[in-house]
Amino acid sequence: MTLDANQPLADKKSWVRIPDGTMVRLGEREGFVDGLTELVSGPRRNPDGRTQYRVNVGDPDRKLAAEDELLIVTDAEGIVRMLKQKMEYRGLVSKQLYSLFAPDRFIKSA
Repeated sequence: MTLDANQPLADKKSWVRIPDGTMVRLGEREGFVDGLTELVSGPRRNPDGRTQYRVNVGDPDRKLAAEDELLIVTDAEGIVRMLKQKMEYRGLVSKQLYSLFAPDRFIKSA
């Protein structure tokens, strides 16, 4: 998803964020979503137009990234990997994220 200046405000408000604890790949590094920040650096933003994800790529390293820079990490069965979450919740998050993102945004864990 990319932010379009001509996109209606209603679409920006209906944006669904990737939940905290979701495992993601940013470039060559894997980590997990560790919240959002409104102190945004650079021109890239999430679809809400004002935030970026904080990605924990190894203590104490955090990187800021827009949603379209992230790949979502799954297990061998295609279920989204998350920190400290039960399979039932991971299944619900997986359904939600698969309905929002194209298949090429998901990668199997190494």
